[in-house]
Amino acid sequence: MSSSETHNRYYGEKSIWMHIGSGSFHRAHQAVYLQRIMDLGENWSIALGNIRDDTEEMLIQLDLQHQKYTLETVTPHGERSYQVITSIKKVLPYRPDCKFLIDQGVLPETKVISLTVTESGYYHDVHFDIKYDHPDIIADLGGDTKTIYGAIREILKERHAKGEPVTLLSCDNVRHNGSILKRCLMEFLEKCTSKDLVIWVEQNVRCPNTMVDRITPHPSVALLERVKKQNLGFEDKIPVMSESFIQWVIEDCFCDGRPPLERVGVELVKSVEPYEDAKIKILNSSHALCAWAGTLIGLTYINEDITDTDIHKYVYDYVTTDIIPLLKLESSPLDLEKYRDIVLERFSNPHIADTNQRVSGDGWTKIPGFFVPTIMRCYEKGIDPTATIRIAAIYYLFFMRWHKNQLPFNYHDGCMVPEDAHKLLSASDPIEAYSKEKRLFGKLVDNSKFNSSLRNEIKNMTEWLEKRNIGHSAQ
Repeated sequence: MSSSETHNRYYGEKSIWMHIGSGSFHRAHQAVYLQRIMDLGENWSIALGNIRDDTEEMLIQLDLQHQKYTLETVTPHGERSYQVITSIKKVLPYRPDCKFLIDQGVLPETKVISLTVTESGYYHDVHFDIKYDHPDIIADLGGDTKTIYGAIREILKERHAKGEPVTLLSCDNVRHNGSILKRCLMEFLEKCTSKDLVIWVEQNVRCPNTMVDRITPHPSVALLERVKKQNLGFEDKIPVMSESFIQWVIEDCFCDGRPPLERVGVELVKSVEPYEDAKIKILNSSHALCAWAGTLIGLTYINEDITDTDIHKYVYDYVTTDIIPLLKLESSPLDLEKYRDIVLERFSNPHIADTNQRVSGDGWTKIPGFFVPTIMRCYEKGIDPTATIRIAAIYYLFFMRWHKNQLPFNYHDGCMVPEDAHKLLSASDPIEAYSKEKRLFGKLVDNSKFNSSLRNEIKNMTEWLEKRNIGHSAQ
Protein backbone atom coordinates (compact mmCIF):
# COMPACT_ATOMS: atom_id res chain seq x y z
CA MET A 1 0.00 0.00 0.00
CA SER A 2 1.47 3.37 -1.01
CA SER A 3 1.84 6.34 1.33
CA SER A 4 -0.91 8.25 -0.48
CA GLU A 5 -3.25 5.26 -0.26
CA THR A 6 -2.62 4.93 3.45
CA HIS A 7 -3.32 8.63 3.85
CA ASN A 8 -6.68 8.15 2.17
CA ARG A 9 -7.40 5.11 4.28
CA TYR A 10 -7.20 7.19 7.47
CA TYR A 11 -8.73 10.37 6.14
CA GLY A 12 -11.11 11.84 8.70
CA GLU A 13 -9.93 9.60 11.55
CA LYS A 14 -8.01 10.92 14.52
CA SER A 15 -4.31 10.29 13.95
CA ILE A 16 -1.39 11.08 16.21
CA TRP A 17 2.13 12.06 15.22
CA MET A 18 4.16 11.24 18.33
CA HIS A 19 7.48 13.00 18.70
CA ILE A 20 10.39 12.12 20.99
CA GLY A 21 12.67 15.10 21.56
CA SER A 22 11.11 18.29 22.86
CA GLY A 23 13.86 20.77 22.10
CA SER A 24 13.44 24.06 20.28
CA PHE A 25 14.12 22.57 16.85
CA HIS A 26 11.06 20.32 16.85
CA ARG A 27 8.83 23.21 17.91
CA ALA A 28 10.26 25.42 15.14
CA HIS A 29 10.21 22.76 12.42
CA GLN A 30 8.09 19.59 12.49
CA ALA A 31 5.42 21.22 14.66
CA VAL A 32 5.14 24.03 12.08
CA TYR A 33 4.46 21.60 9.25
CA LEU A 34 1.89 19.75 11.38
CA GLN A 35 0.27 23.13 12.10
CA ARG A 36 -0.11 23.61 8.36
CA ILE A 37 -1.65 20.12 8.16
CA MET A 38 -4.17 21.04 10.86
CA ASP A 39 -4.93 24.31 9.10
CA LEU A 40 -5.99 22.25 6.07
CA GLY A 41 -8.65 20.63 8.24
CA GLU A 42 -6.79 17.32 8.57
CA ASN A 43 -7.30 15.40 11.81
CA TRP A 44 -3.65 15.05 12.79
CA SER A 45 -1.95 16.36 15.93
CA ILE A 46 1.26 15.89 17.91
CA ALA A 47 1.87 14.09 21.18
CA LEU A 48 5.21 15.43 22.46
CA GLY A 49 7.61 13.96 24.99
CA ASN A 50 11.29 13.53 25.72
CA ILE A 51 13.56 10.64 26.64
CA ARG A 52 15.83 12.85 28.75
CA ASP A 53 15.00 15.25 31.58
CA ASP A 54 16.63 18.32 30.02
CA THR A 55 13.32 19.81 28.82
CA GLU A 56 11.13 18.68 31.71
CA GLU A 57 10.33 22.22 32.86
CA MET A 58 9.44 23.30 29.33
CA LEU A 59 7.01 20.39 28.96
CA ILE A 60 5.34 21.29 32.23
CA GLN A 61 4.97 24.91 31.11
CA LEU A 62 3.67 23.84 27.69
CA ASP A 63 0.90 21.93 29.41
CA LEU A 64 0.11 24.95 31.60
CA GLN A 65 -0.21 27.01 28.39
CA HIS A 66 -2.72 24.52 26.98
CA GLN A 67 -0.07 23.18 24.57
CA LYS A 68 0.34 26.41 22.63
CA TYR A 69 3.37 28.63 22.18
CA THR A 70 4.71 31.35 19.89
CA LEU A 71 7.17 30.96 17.03
CA GLU A 72 9.14 34.04 15.98
CA THR A 73 10.89 33.88 12.61
CA VAL A 74 13.37 36.44 11.30
CA THR A 75 14.72 37.07 7.81
CA PRO A 76 18.34 38.05 7.06
CA HIS A 77 16.99 41.61 6.71
CA GLY A 78 15.56 41.62 10.23
CA GLU A 79 11.88 41.23 9.35
CA ARG A 80 10.18 39.39 12.21
CA SER A 81 6.93 37.41 12.07
CA TYR A 82 4.95 35.71 14.84
CA GLN A 83 2.74 32.62 14.78
CA VAL A 84 0.92 30.81 17.57
CA ILE A 85 1.53 27.06 17.19
CA THR A 86 -1.22 24.73 18.42
CA SER A 87 -0.35 21.46 16.66
CA ILE A 88 0.83 19.86 19.91
CA LYS A 89 -2.35 18.57 21.55
CA LYS A 90 -0.85 16.22 24.13
CA VAL A 91 2.20 16.60 26.38
CA LEU A 92 3.82 13.39 27.58
CA PRO A 93 5.42 14.13 30.98
CA TYR A 94 9.00 13.01 31.46
CA ARG A 95 9.60 9.85 33.46
CA PRO A 96 12.90 7.95 33.67
CA ASP A 97 11.12 4.71 32.73
CA CYS A 98 9.54 6.33 29.62
CA LYS A 99 6.10 5.15 30.72
CA PHE A 100 4.17 7.98 29.06
CA LEU A 101 6.15 7.67 25.82
CA ILE A 102 5.50 3.94 25.71
CA ASP A 103 1.82 4.29 26.61
CA GLN A 104 1.31 6.74 23.75
CA GLY A 105 3.48 4.81 21.31
CA VAL A 106 1.41 1.63 21.59
CA LEU A 107 -1.92 3.31 20.79
CA PRO A 108 -3.32 2.40 17.36
CA GLU A 109 -4.00 6.06 16.50
CA THR A 110 -0.25 6.75 16.80
CA LYS A 111 0.77 6.33 13.15
CA VAL A 112 4.18 8.04 13.12
CA ILE A 113 6.86 8.24 15.81
CA SER A 114 9.49 10.83 14.96
CA LEU A 115 12.73 11.62 16.73
CA THR A 116 15.02 14.58 17.37
CA VAL A 117 17.34 13.23 20.05
CA THR A 118 20.57 14.76 18.60
CA GLU A 119 23.34 12.72 17.05
CA SER A 120 24.52 11.46 20.45
CA GLY A 121 21.07 10.06 21.25
CA TYR A 122 21.68 7.16 18.86
CA TYR A 123 24.81 5.96 20.72
CA HIS A 124 26.74 5.50 17.48
CA ASP A 125 30.43 4.80 17.17
CA VAL A 126 32.55 6.04 14.27
CA HIS A 127 31.06 3.33 12.02
CA PHE A 128 27.47 4.23 13.00
CA ASP A 129 27.11 1.03 14.99
CA ILE A 130 25.62 1.02 18.48
CA LYS A 131 28.20 1.29 21.26
CA TYR A 132 27.24 -1.86 23.10
CA ASP A 133 29.74 -1.16 25.87
CA HIS A 134 27.89 2.03 26.87
CA PRO A 135 26.22 1.66 30.32
CA ASP A 136 22.86 2.91 28.99
CA ILE A 137 22.83 0.37 26.16
CA ILE A 138 23.90 -2.42 28.53
CA ALA A 139 21.02 -1.45 30.83
CA ASP A 140 18.51 -1.48 27.98
CA LEU A 141 19.68 -4.87 26.75
CA GLY A 142 18.76 -6.04 30.23
CA GLY A 143 15.24 -4.65 29.95
CA ASP A 144 15.64 -0.99 30.92
CA THR A 145 14.44 2.00 28.85
CA LYS A 146 17.25 4.55 29.14
CA THR A 147 17.67 4.97 25.38
CA ILE A 148 15.45 5.22 22.31
CA TYR A 149 16.21 1.56 21.60
CA GLY A 150 14.84 0.32 24.90
CA ALA A 151 11.77 2.56 24.71
CA ILE A 152 11.01 1.67 21.09
CA ARG A 153 11.44 -2.03 21.88
CA GLU A 154 8.68 -1.81 24.48
CA ILE A 155 6.44 0.06 22.05
CA LEU A 156 7.01 -2.45 19.27
CA LYS A 157 6.36 -5.44 21.53
CA GLU A 158 2.85 -4.11 22.17
CA ARG A 159 2.24 -3.12 18.55
CA HIS A 160 3.37 -6.57 17.43
CA ALA A 161 0.86 -8.18 19.77
CA LYS A 162 -1.91 -5.97 18.37
CA GLY A 163 -0.78 -6.15 14.73
CA GLU A 164 -0.26 -2.39 14.47
CA PRO A 165 2.50 -1.28 12.01
CA VAL A 166 4.22 2.07 12.55
CA THR A 167 6.63 4.50 10.90
CA LEU A 168 9.73 5.59 12.82
CA LEU A 169 11.08 8.87 11.47
CA SER A 170 14.53 10.07 12.51
CA CYS A 171 14.84 13.83 12.00
CA ASP A 172 18.40 14.24 13.28
CA ASN A 173 21.53 15.24 11.40
CA VAL A 174 22.77 11.69 10.83
CA ARG A 175 23.54 10.62 7.27
CA HIS A 176 21.08 7.95 6.09
CA ASN A 177 19.31 8.53 9.40
CA GLY A 178 16.34 6.25 8.69
CA SER A 179 18.38 3.39 7.26
CA ILE A 180 20.85 3.51 10.13
CA LEU A 181 18.06 3.69 12.71
CA LYS A 182 16.43 0.59 11.21
CA ARG A 183 19.71 -1.33 11.06
CA CYS A 184 20.74 -0.43 14.61
CA LEU A 185 17.26 -1.13 15.95
CA MET A 186 17.16 -4.55 14.29
CA GLU A 187 20.58 -5.47 15.68
CA PHE A 188 19.53 -4.31 19.15
CA LEU A 189 16.30 -6.31 19.01
CA GLU A 190 18.12 -9.42 17.86
CA LYS A 191 20.15 -9.28 21.07
CA CYS A 192 17.26 -8.90 23.49
CA THR A 193 13.91 -10.00 22.01
CA SER A 194 12.20 -12.94 20.36
CA LYS A 195 12.80 -13.95 16.76
CA ASP A 196 9.08 -13.47 16.06
CA LEU A 197 9.29 -9.78 17.04
CA VAL A 198 12.41 -9.24 14.94
CA ILE A 199 10.71 -10.72 11.87
CA TRP A 200 7.55 -8.66 12.47
CA VAL A 201 9.52 -5.42 12.86
CA GLU A 202 11.42 -6.10 9.66
CA GLN A 203 8.14 -6.42 7.77
CA ASN A 204 5.92 -3.87 9.54
CA VAL A 205 8.10 -0.97 10.67
CA ARG A 206 9.43 1.55 8.17
CA CYS A 207 12.16 4.12 8.78
CA PRO A 208 12.25 6.69 5.96
CA ASN A 209 15.37 8.76 5.50
CA THR A 210 14.88 12.49 6.08
CA MET A 211 16.66 15.82 5.78
CA VAL A 212 15.59 18.70 8.00
CA ASP A 213 16.84 22.27 7.89
CA ARG A 214 16.10 25.38 9.93
CA ILE A 215 18.58 27.27 12.11
CA THR A 216 17.03 27.44 15.56
CA PRO A 217 19.00 29.09 18.38
CA HIS A 218 18.28 28.73 22.07
CA PRO A 219 15.52 31.15 23.11
CA SER A 220 16.74 34.37 24.75
CA VAL A 221 15.31 36.75 27.35
CA ALA A 222 14.96 39.35 24.57
CA LEU A 223 12.68 36.91 22.71
CA LEU A 224 10.32 36.80 25.69
CA GLU A 225 10.07 40.59 25.64
CA ARG A 226 9.42 40.77 21.89
CA VAL A 227 6.69 38.13 22.10
CA LYS A 228 5.07 39.89 25.06
CA LYS A 229 4.74 43.08 22.99
CA GLN A 230 2.74 41.19 20.33
CA ASN A 231 -0.29 40.90 22.69
CA LEU A 232 -1.18 37.43 21.38
CA GLY A 233 -3.80 36.78 24.06
CA PHE A 234 -1.78 34.66 26.49
CA GLU A 235 1.42 34.87 28.50
CA ASP A 236 3.97 32.77 26.67
CA LYS A 237 6.93 31.75 28.83
CA ILE A 238 8.38 29.27 26.31
CA PRO A 239 8.43 30.87 22.84
CA VAL A 240 10.93 29.74 20.23
CA MET A 241 12.59 31.60 17.40
CA SER A 242 14.23 30.58 14.15
CA GLU A 243 15.32 31.88 10.80
CA SER A 244 12.62 32.26 8.16
CA PHE A 245 14.15 29.53 5.96
CA ILE A 246 12.67 26.04 6.41
CA GLN A 247 13.05 22.76 4.52
CA TRP A 248 12.02 19.14 5.02
CA VAL A 249 12.79 16.33 2.59
CA ILE A 250 11.44 12.84 3.32
CA GLU A 251 11.77 9.50 1.58
CA ASP A 252 8.18 8.57 0.75
CA CYS A 253 7.91 5.12 2.31
CA PHE A 254 5.56 5.49 5.28
CA CYS A 255 3.33 2.69 6.46
CA ASP A 256 -0.10 2.72 8.16
CA GLY A 257 -0.92 6.28 7.18
CA ARG A 258 0.62 9.72 6.99
CA PRO A 259 -0.66 13.29 6.69
CA PRO A 260 -0.65 14.96 3.24
CA LEU A 261 2.80 16.44 3.78
CA GLU A 262 3.27 17.27 0.11
CA ARG A 263 0.46 19.84 0.43
CA VAL A 264 2.33 21.89 3.06
CA GLY A 265 5.76 22.24 1.50
CA VAL A 266 7.45 18.96 2.43
CA GLU A 267 9.45 17.44 -0.42
CA LEU A 268 8.58 13.72 -0.70
CA VAL A 269 11.21 11.97 -2.80
CA LYS A 270 12.48 8.53 -3.76
CA SER A 271 15.95 9.27 -2.36
CA VAL A 272 16.97 11.83 0.24
CA GLU A 273 20.68 11.15 -0.21
CA PRO A 274 21.70 14.12 -2.40
CA TYR A 275 19.83 16.54 -0.13
CA GLU A 276 21.22 15.16 3.13
CA ASP A 277 24.74 14.92 1.72
CA ALA A 278 24.71 18.59 0.74
CA LYS A 279 23.13 19.71 3.98
CA ILE A 280 25.35 17.73 6.36
CA LYS A 281 28.58 18.27 4.46
CA ILE A 282 28.00 21.94 3.65
CA LEU A 283 25.72 23.40 6.33
CA ASN A 284 26.16 21.28 9.46
CA SER A 285 29.89 20.78 9.04
CA SER A 286 30.52 24.46 8.30
CA HIS A 287 28.37 25.40 11.29
CA ALA A 288 30.63 23.36 13.59
CA LEU A 289 33.76 24.85 12.00
CA CYS A 290 32.44 28.37 12.62
CA ALA A 291 31.61 27.65 16.25
CA TRP A 292 34.96 26.03 17.11
CA ALA A 293 37.09 28.59 15.27
CA GLY A 294 35.03 31.55 16.45
CA THR A 295 35.28 30.47 20.08
CA LEU A 296 39.05 30.21 19.77
CA ILE A 297 39.34 33.87 18.78
CA GLY A 298 36.88 35.15 21.35
CA LEU A 299 33.70 35.44 19.29
CA THR A 300 30.25 34.54 20.61
CA TYR A 301 27.83 34.28 17.67
CA ILE A 302 27.80 32.42 14.37
CA ASN A 303 27.19 35.61 12.38
CA GLU A 304 30.36 37.09 13.96
CA ASP A 305 32.31 33.97 13.01
CA ILE A 306 31.32 33.88 9.35
CA THR A 307 31.98 37.59 8.85
CA ASP A 308 35.52 37.15 10.19
CA THR A 309 37.77 37.12 7.10
CA ASP A 310 39.88 34.13 8.19
CA ILE A 311 36.99 31.94 9.28
CA HIS A 312 35.00 32.79 6.16
CA LYS A 313 37.97 31.63 4.09
CA TYR A 314 38.30 28.37 6.07
CA VAL A 315 34.62 27.62 5.49
CA TYR A 316 34.65 28.65 1.84
CA ASP A 317 37.80 26.62 1.11
CA TYR A 318 36.45 23.54 2.88
CA VAL A 319 33.21 23.58 0.89
CA THR A 320 34.72 24.62 -2.42
CA THR A 321 37.88 22.50 -2.57
CA ASP A 322 36.79 19.35 -0.72
CA ILE A 323 33.00 19.02 -0.58
CA ILE A 324 31.74 20.33 -3.91
CA PRO A 325 34.17 18.20 -5.99
CA LEU A 326 33.15 15.09 -4.03
CA LEU A 327 29.44 15.76 -4.42
CA LYS A 328 29.85 16.42 -8.13
CA LEU A 329 31.62 13.08 -8.50
CA GLU A 330 28.49 11.54 -6.97
CA SER A 331 26.31 13.34 -9.58
CA SER A 332 24.50 15.59 -7.13
CA PRO A 333 21.49 17.19 -8.86
CA LEU A 334 21.79 20.34 -6.75
CA ASP A 335 23.37 23.65 -7.69
CA LEU A 336 26.10 23.26 -5.08
CA GLU A 337 27.75 26.65 -5.50
CA LYS A 338 24.37 28.34 -5.08
CA TYR A 339 23.61 26.20 -2.02
CA ARG A 340 27.00 27.14 -0.52
CA ASP A 341 26.31 30.84 -1.01
CA ILE A 342 22.81 30.57 0.50
CA VAL A 343 24.24 28.79 3.55
CA LEU A 344 26.89 31.48 4.07
CA GLU A 345 24.20 34.16 3.82
CA ARG A 346 22.06 32.35 6.37
CA PHE A 347 25.00 32.10 8.77
CA SER A 348 25.56 35.85 8.50
CA ASN A 349 22.05 36.70 9.74
CA PRO A 350 22.76 38.89 12.81
CA HIS A 351 19.16 38.74 13.99
CA ILE A 352 19.31 35.01 14.77
CA ALA A 353 21.99 35.48 17.46
CA ASP A 354 22.89 31.79 17.23
CA THR A 355 25.62 31.06 19.75
CA ASN A 356 28.88 29.17 19.40
CA GLN A 357 27.99 27.40 22.62
CA ARG A 358 24.91 25.81 21.05
CA VAL A 359 26.56 24.83 17.78
CA SER A 360 29.92 23.68 19.16
CA GLY A 361 28.57 20.71 21.12
CA ASP A 362 28.95 16.99 20.40
CA GLY A 363 32.34 17.18 18.69
CA TRP A 364 32.94 13.50 19.40
CA THR A 365 29.94 12.77 17.21
CA LYS A 366 30.59 15.43 14.58
CA ILE A 367 34.25 14.62 13.89
CA PRO A 368 33.55 10.95 12.98
CA GLY A 369 30.13 11.67 11.49
CA PHE A 370 30.75 14.83 9.46
CA PHE A 371 34.46 15.01 8.69
CA VAL A 372 36.11 11.57 8.75
CA PRO A 373 34.00 10.22 5.84
CA THR A 374 34.97 13.27 3.76
CA ILE A 375 38.68 12.83 4.47
CA MET A 376 38.55 9.14 3.59
CA ARG A 377 36.56 9.80 0.43
CA CYS A 378 38.99 12.53 -0.65
CA TYR A 379 41.91 10.12 -0.28
CA GLU A 380 40.03 7.51 -2.33
CA LYS A 381 39.36 9.99 -5.14
CA GLY A 382 42.78 11.65 -5.16
CA ILE A 383 41.52 14.95 -3.71
CA ASP A 384 43.71 16.76 -1.18
CA PRO A 385 41.61 16.97 2.03
CA THR A 386 43.73 19.63 3.75
CA ALA A 387 40.77 21.97 4.21
CA THR A 388 38.83 19.24 6.03
CA ILE A 389 41.83 18.13 8.11
CA ARG A 390 42.17 21.79 9.13
CA ILE A 391 38.77 21.47 10.83
CA ALA A 392 39.99 18.48 12.85
CA ALA A 393 42.99 20.63 13.83
CA ILE A 394 40.74 23.50 14.91
CA TYR A 395 38.66 21.09 16.99
CA TYR A 396 41.85 19.83 18.65
CA LEU A 397 42.68 23.37 19.78
CA PHE A 398 39.08 23.88 20.94
CA PHE A 399 39.22 20.50 22.69
CA MET A 400 42.46 21.49 24.43
CA ARG A 401 40.78 24.66 25.71
CA TRP A 402 38.07 22.46 27.21
CA HIS A 403 40.73 20.26 28.79
CA LYS A 404 42.37 23.30 30.41
CA ASN A 405 39.03 24.76 31.52
CA GLN A 406 39.58 27.76 29.24
CA LEU A 407 36.31 27.73 27.28
CA PRO A 408 33.97 30.65 28.00
CA PHE A 409 30.99 28.32 28.38
CA ASN A 410 30.03 24.82 29.49
CA TYR A 411 30.70 22.40 26.64
CA HIS A 412 28.21 19.55 26.11
CA ASP A 413 29.24 16.33 24.39
CA GLY A 414 26.98 13.31 24.75
CA CYS A 415 29.50 10.82 23.33
CA MET A 416 32.68 12.06 24.99
CA VAL A 417 33.79 10.32 28.18
CA PRO A 418 35.38 13.21 30.11
CA GLU A 419 37.82 11.02 32.06
CA ASP A 420 39.11 9.41 28.86
CA ALA A 421 39.30 12.77 27.09
CA HIS A 422 41.34 14.41 29.86
CA LYS A 423 43.67 11.41 29.90
CA LEU A 424 44.12 11.63 26.13
CA LEU A 425 45.06 15.31 26.25
CA SER A 426 47.40 14.77 29.21
CA ALA A 427 49.60 12.40 27.19
CA SER A 428 53.25 13.30 26.60
CA ASP A 429 52.33 13.85 22.95
CA PRO A 430 48.65 14.86 22.97
CA ILE A 431 48.59 15.44 19.21
CA GLU A 432 49.71 11.86 18.64
CA ALA A 433 47.14 10.59 21.14
CA TYR A 434 44.41 12.66 19.46
CA SER A 435 45.25 11.48 15.95
CA LYS A 436 45.28 7.84 17.14
CA GLU A 437 41.88 8.01 18.88
CA LYS A 438 39.74 5.47 17.03
CA ARG A 439 36.51 6.77 18.53
CA LEU A 440 37.18 10.00 16.64
CA PHE A 441 39.05 8.96 13.51
CA GLY A 442 38.31 5.27 12.92
CA LYS A 443 40.52 3.75 10.20
CA LEU A 444 42.34 7.03 9.68
CA VAL A 445 44.41 6.38 12.82
CA ASP A 446 46.56 3.99 10.76
CA ASN A 447 46.96 6.45 7.87
CA SER A 448 50.43 8.04 8.19
CA LYS A 449 49.58 10.69 5.60
CA PHE A 450 46.58 11.79 7.65
CA ASN A 451 48.57 11.78 10.91
CA SER A 452 51.28 13.95 9.36
CA SER A 453 48.79 16.35 7.78
CA LEU A 454 46.83 16.70 11.01
CA ARG A 455 49.96 17.53 12.99
CA ASN A 456 50.97 20.09 10.37
CA GLU A 457 47.53 21.73 10.41
CA ILE A 458 47.53 21.92 14.20
CA LYS A 459 50.87 23.75 13.90
CA ASN A 460 49.41 26.11 11.27
CA MET A 461 46.29 26.83 13.32
CA THR A 462 48.35 27.40 16.46
CA GLU A 463 50.37 29.99 14.54
CA TRP A 464 47.10 31.51 13.29
CA LEU A 465 45.90 31.96 16.86
CA GLU A 466 49.20 33.54 17.85
CA LYS A 467 48.85 36.02 14.99
CA ARG A 468 45.36 36.83 16.20
CA ASN A 469 46.93 37.61 19.59
CA ILE A 470 44.97 34.99 21.44
CA GLY A 471 46.84 34.48 24.66
CA HIS A 472 46.00 30.85 25.48
CA SER A 473 48.54 28.07 25.32
CA ALA A 474 47.25 25.74 22.61
CA GLN A 475 49.25 22.61 23.32
